Amino acid sequence: MPTHGSLTKAGKVRSQTPKIPGRPRKFPPPKVRNRRNYVKRLILNRKPGQNWMLGRGR
Repeated sequence: MPTHGSLTKAGKVRSQTPKIPGRPRKFPPPKVRNRRNYVKRLILNRKPGQNWMLGRGR
């Protein structure tokens, strides 16, 4: 099967592209967020909007 160009040029554009540093994340990763929601909803039995005790569920 013929190719659409030589394999010696594979990855040429990606290697020439300048590296941009990733932006810092503002929110916790999904694993931490899901754990916090699990504790808040199922363990502490909170309802939506009932977040007057923020320090206990972490």
